[in-house]
Amino acid sequence: MDTLDSFLFKKITGLLLSCALMWGAAVSAEPAGRTDHLLETIHYLLEFVKRSECRFYRNNKMHTAGEAAAHMQKKYEHFKAEIKIPEDFIRLAATRSLMTGKRYHVELKNGKKITSEAWLLQALEAYRQKQD
Repeated sequence: MDTLDSFLFKKITGLLLSCALMWGAAVSAEPAGRTDHLLETIHYLLEFVKRSECRFYRNNKMHTAGEAAAHMQKKYEHFKAEIKIPEDFIRLAATRSLMTGKRYHVELKNGKKITSEAWLLQALEAYRQKQD
């Protein structure tokens, strides 16, 4: 390779590397609005749990709505870095015990029991429909 070819090769390689770095930064950067919206949605779900009149079952032990919300808040703090969307919050903080792997359940006012995951996904869908 002569000097001109070597010079052009280095320039083109440098340009491509710069473009790749800028593209990578643009893709990985989270818009501030997205983060704010995620936090608002998680706050809504925690308040939804706290204000419900449901009973929560974790490892076959009954908990009040306030206790359940406080537990989910602690798990949220633990998994915060991994939570990118509200469904991550539900999956990581409100679905199952880390210690036993048992699913959490909610007993509704009518006595019906469903998984906390199904219940919170329904609440999330209703919240999103109100936002549209």
